Amino acid sequence: MDKIANPAPGFQRNPDKIITIEPYVGTVTVRAGDTVIASSTKAKVLSEAPYPAVFYIPFADIDFDRLSGTEHSTHCPYKGDASYWSVLPAGEAGQNAMWAYERPFDEMTEIRDHGAFYASKVTIEATPG
Repeated sequence: MDKIANPAPGFQRNPDKIITIEPYVGTVTVRAGDTVIASSTKAKVLSEAPYPAVFYIPFADIDFDRLSGTEHSTHCPYKGDASYWSVLPAGEAGQNAMWAYERPFDEMTEIRDHGAFYASKVTIEATPG
């Protein structure tokens, strides 16, 4: 078995932790008011108990012209370091509304080049396909 180059320290400490990533069959649309920020038929659903499931949308399906990168960052021992963007059309409510793991740990490479949004800051609609 190949040695993992960038293993997640969280999984090393807690090997029983389960995080699943599955394709979402349907369309996920993210809006700020009437403005569509992202729309994708290639979204992934990340499930990590005890948190609610989160949609990760490919960067190619996100309108980065409506976002602005921020200095905010967080660290997850399972996923890596998250970068944040503000959703400009959402104004103050949209501050740090999207995050992404641009260089995730090896176990989470499926969410590289994908962004996730806080449901409390934007409207996220999932329409099954």
